[in-house]
Amino acid sequence: MRTNGGFLITKIKQLGDRIFERVLGEKNIDAFNGAQGRILYVLWQEDGIPIKVLSDRCGLAITSLTTMLERMEKQGLLSRVQGTGDKRKTLLYLTEKAHALKPEYDEVSTQMGQIYYQGFSEEEIRCFEGYLDRVRKNLEAWQEQ
Repeated sequence: MRTNGGFLITKIKQLGDRIFERVLGEKNIDAFNGAQGRILYVLWQEDGIPIKVLSDRCGLAITSLTTMLERMEKQGLLSRVQGTGDKRKTLLYLTEKAHALKPEYDEVSTQMGQIYYQGFSEEEIRCFEGYLDRVRKNLEAWQEQ
């Protein structure tokens, strides 16, 4: 059986990233870009995590994160704190400025959801997200091998 799901997922990600940036621009949000929004999203869920955990959760390589985190620190969005138990471990914390951006991010995220799921029923959305979660789990299991 010939499939093209991988290609479609890649194309959807590329288009979604471009549209996310466009929506940020339309809303005059310049405090963060799309990639930084992924980092903020993860840290809004759990603040004070190591860089490795952030890398795993947002799907960005540590080498890519390093420059982004430096830029975000200069922008006053996050701070790095040396771990108390393990001095080699650096923990990332959002600043008050970053916490204040969450409503703007949520607004953009809601609009993106409306764009993604336009014309879908609630049942179709539930099924689709279930399928995507299965694909994610398959990829994570394969990566761990």
